[in-house]
Amino acid sequence: MLSNHPLRVSLADELHARPFPKIMAPTSAAYLAITSAGSVAKDLAILVKLLKAIGHSEQQPEGSHYFSDFGDFKLKWERHTEFVTYTLFVERKNGVEMFVDNPHKMFPDTWIKKTKGQILTSCFLEVIGPFTIKDTEKFVTHEFFKHFKDESLAVNYVLGKEAAIASDFMIDTDGHIKLAILAIGQVGENRLGRIVQRLLEIETYKSLAMLTLPVARDIFVQVGHLNNDLTSAVHAIAEGEGTTQERLDALLSVSAKIEYLQSQSAYRFGGAEAYNAILSQRIEVMREERLQGRQMFSEFMMRRFDPAMRTCVSAQKRLRDISARAARATDLLATRVTVRTNEQNRAVLHQMDKRAQLQMRLQETVEGLSVVAITYYAVNLATYLLVPVAKTLGFAKYQLSAVLILPMILLVWLMIRQIKRRASKGGL
Repeated sequence: MLSNHPLRVSLADELHARPFPKIMAPTSAAYLAITSAGSVAKDLAILVKLLKAIGHSEQQPEGSHYFSDFGDFKLKWERHTEFVTYTLFVERKNGVEMFVDNPHKMFPDTWIKKTKGQILTSCFLEVIGPFTIKDTEKFVTHEFFKHFKDESLAVNYVLGKEAAIASDFMIDTDGHIKLAILAIGQVGENRLGRIVQRLLEIETYKSLAMLTLPVARDIFVQVGHLNNDLTSAVHAIAEGEGTTQERLDALLSVSAKIEYLQSQSAYRFGGAEAYNAILSQRIEVMREERLQGRQMFSEFMMRRFDPAMRTCVSAQKRLRDISARAARATDLLATRVTVRTNEQNRAVLHQMDKRAQLQMRLQETVEGLSVVAITYYAVNLATYLLVPVAKTLGFAKYQLSAVLILPMILLVWLMIRQIKRRASKGGL
């Protein structure tokens, strides 16, 4: 019978596990992205402690996503590969005044103090409006620079001018990054929810990608030192300085340090590449349009964020290049050692050939002496055996021995030759 694949349902649910929140203006949001505790169970335990601290201990969240409406506020929780996000949404009465009542105070102090982890980013987001396009531009001109730094402010229309978004991506005195969304016209709650989600994701993935920059800078320093060591090792190979073992040890030391750097930084470089791609995609789907000639989010990222990512890419490339150079130097040394070993083997084989020839000559000499010795004993035995016959025929003993020498030599030589021939064929 046909049956479902064991992962079919769970993988289908994964596509719908993180729905966009439904947001109406005006709304404030407090957003925290913190490092993961290491497992789903541990991260869920921290969420359960938060629910208990705010008086909702009956909640039993499961999986990697949680959302609940508690009346006064809404709580959204998501677990990702290396971080966890907490978002509190609070509906506001005042429709135009921004960044007055910070919803971060709704995170209990006891929970914050007892929670282990590191804050990757913290955002104070305001959704205000609705405005007309004319009122939006007027509000941006008169109000935004009270809350954002002029030189860093990025503001633009998104999604066919259904909203305007703004941020300077600077941490304020309270430790938060301020984000603003101005709803325009009759933008719906689903559309506003998607804009909020994308804006928070842009800030989160920017912060995560930037974690690689210190790693890249450190690699530049260490690669500089390793480059000097590798150059010295290659120079020693080229000039024949030191012993082969010393040159090999120097190369292996450099290669081991390079491999350690690669294994140590591979995760962060891979993460930066992935987060950068997600960030670019999130900005692209917002469909930016310029507002009053001000810089857009994509322009801000191009000027401020992209150079940092190019630094990471360059550091990764330098690390790969020096790794390839070390591998080539090792191959060069190995080739030289192989050639020298082959020359030594050739000389040994030549000496062995000479010794074999000498041994053959000695063997031939020994065989000649063996023929003489065997003949001597054979003649003596034959003489003793044939003495009675020789006396009846009138021969003396020495005469009999003289007659037997040549035939016996020939017989012994033929016998030894036959033995050698059989031995050469593999059997005696």
